[in-house]
Amino acid sequence: MKDPKVLTVQDLSCYGQCSLTVALPIISACGIETAVIPTAVLSTHTAFKAGWTFRDLTDDIAPISDHWLKEGLKFDCVYTGYLGSPRQVDLILMTIERHLADKGVVVVDPAMADGGKLYAGFAPDFPSHMARLCGSADIILPNITEACLMTDTEYRAEFDEAYVLDLLRKLAKLGCRNVVLTGVSFDPSKLGVAVYDCAADSARYYFNDKLARMSHGTGDVYASSFVGALMRGMSIYDSAALAADYTVESIKLTMDDDSHWYGVKFEKALPMLAHRISSASN
Repeated sequence: MKDPKVLTVQDLSCYGQCSLTVALPIISACGIETAVIPTAVLSTHTAFKAGWTFRDLTDDIAPISDHWLKEGLKFDCVYTGYLGSPRQVDLILMTIERHLADKGVVVVDPAMADGGKLYAGFAPDFPSHMARLCGSADIILPNITEACLMTDTEYRAEFDEAYVLDLLRKLAKLGCRNVVLTGVSFDPSKLGVAVYDCAADSARYYFNDKLARMSHGTGDVYASSFVGALMRGMSIYDSAALAADYTVESIKLTMDDDSHWYGVKFEKALPMLAHRISSASN
């Protein structure tokens, strides 16, 4: 059986435990070969104080793909995260067309917003560009804020199941096949995900106990562990549940360190992730 290969397309934040510095070790720990196309290089992620550096790598994407095309490189999954500019959407769609293997899977994490607002550096029209990329995906992994921005829905910090179902159906109209919506909560003590099959109009939920800490980078931890589990043969729902458990464990391992505000100690939870995936694969 051929070992799967993943291509992840997202930024490199040199410090801060997010994006490629999270994706590479997590997917590798799942036993999956991983290649990268960096969309930008930042000195830190954008939650740090003003002064972080940003280099847009849009002009490097096509030459990388051109070389790979000559080499005949294909990937079983293309997983995208934080983008450096709206122009990158068309370049990523080209990359998917050229390099996604037959029966390959496109996973889009529309990493651009949280807490009801866009991340620093994104223009107000950026969600419309991300929505177009999400329309090409087999699976998208937005949080509530990102889902609202891409569907022109009023953001609410508190909501019920009817609101979530309406949001899921609006996301399905973008063209994706499955949605894993993160940050879902119908109970103040619980936090989890909604896993939605667009064709079947069917939602399933998975919840963990809500922790008394919000941490940066957990969306990237979640998305990367989801992709790793999926590429090891787990179902979308089981991958979503395992990724939630792993992210929660990573937060728990960080809670006693107030100085570690910029991310989570996902490295310490990697043995748990690898064990769970190995057990599910056997």
